[in-house]
Amino acid sequence: MTSLSQKSKIRLAVIGVFVIAFLAANLNWISVWNGFAGSLNENIPSGIFGREFRQFEEVPHKLGLDLQGGTHLVYEADMSEIEYIDQDEALKGVRDVIERRVNLFGVAEPLVQTEVGAGHHRLIVELAGITDVAQAVAMIGETPYLEFKEEKTQEEQEIVLNEFSETQILIEDPYFKSTGLDGRMLKDAAVNFNQTTGQPEIIFELNNEGKQLFAEITKRSVGKKIAIYMDGIPISAPVVNEEIPNGEARITGDFSIGEAQELVRSLNAGALPVPIALISQQTVGATLGRISLEKSLRAGILGLILVIIFMIAYYRLPGVLASISLIVYGVLLLAAFKILSVTLTLAGIAGFILTIGMAVDANVLIFERMKEELKDKKSLKRSIEDGFKRAWSSIRDGNISTLITAVILYGVGVSFVKGFALTLTIGVLISIFTAVVFTRQMLLLLAGTRLKKVDWLWLKKKND
Repeated sequence: MTSLSQKSKIRLAVIGVFVIAFLAANLNWISVWNGFAGSLNENIPSGIFGREFRQFEEVPHKLGLDLQGGTHLVYEADMSEIEYIDQDEALKGVRDVIERRVNLFGVAEPLVQTEVGAGHHRLIVELAGITDVAQAVAMIGETPYLEFKEEKTQEEQEIVLNEFSETQILIEDPYFKSTGLDGRMLKDAAVNFNQTTGQPEIIFELNNEGKQLFAEITKRSVGKKIAIYMDGIPISAPVVNEEIPNGEARITGDFSIGEAQELVRSLNAGALPVPIALISQQTVGATLGRISLEKSLRAGILGLILVIIFMIAYYRLPGVLASISLIVYGVLLLAAFKILSVTLTLAGIAGFILTIGMAVDANVLIFERMKEELKDKKSLKRSIEDGFKRAWSSIRDGNISTLITAVILYGVGVSFVKGFALTLTIGVLISIFTAVVFTRQMLLLLAGTRLKKVDWLWLKKKND
């Protein structure tokens, strides 16, 4: 009874993985299902199944700059006027501003990263699929502009809104008006924690010119809002509780630590003059990207076929199961890329192909250990179990060292290196499951059938 229960568990585990792989395949190639469902809906009388077969919207894999085409821009930030201790935060602040600008420009999945080296502070901007490079360059190249605006009176708001209802053209902000207080007058902003509530809040300090102006603004705005704008976009609108004559203010609210830090970076980016200069521009055509993708996929498929042929020819039935596991691995990995919104690049595909070899390497270690166990006259099931146990330490150590390398590459690398590290990490994790867990379950399942008597299929030799 116990044996039957164990066999049932193994069978259910194998069936479960195949079901997951089937769903993942449908996610990867939903157009196949849509075509099949459309054909059924056309040829089968409506209502025979109660309703038509549903078709789903296809969400393609996200392709990076080198595959989709687009523009790669590198900017150098001038930190000559910034204190050394503030340079990293200033660069991050400018990065946040550029990300906001690029998103407004409508670029799908923009990538904006910082790179700090010996004597340079750079911003790397990748705009995949962009069509108007000149406009993007012009937009990114502007210095961040921070300004404080005060709330308009009810009468002033109604005038602007009435004009908008008549002309359908909004010529000015209907709710806030300029005060003349801008980022040049902001000395510093920082995150603080309220001693009573423990909640994060933002404190900022103005210079002498800003101090006097801010005192006048807060005096006439008690009970009203003062909005903080970055590049014409409101990023915060705190209410003034009292006049602030000393130029030191705090912004409170239901902030998370991350939100407070982001607001502080935005304030400092608009306050600190961090000019950026375009030092490199590289354009990748969509046609070139498509050719690169086709060649990469062709190389990956060819490599997969050759590996499968070798595994089956050398390891027989275990090689067949390892090949099935490898196909399931590829399907699951592609689905994971889509679910996790991983942007695929040529380097990322290289990481994907590398993990295929690592998955096969795990199976090779396991099968070689199985052969040793079979030589010791152990039963087939025991040889499978012991083979996996004794190969596991080598597989574990090899994959952990790879994961450590991938994490380091992702942490210190930029652009394509990060893509390689990310796909490598995801691939290693999934390959451990398919190569060690799934292959093992399939082997144990078949070891309980009549196939266990065919010695040639299980790497046994006549004199064993």
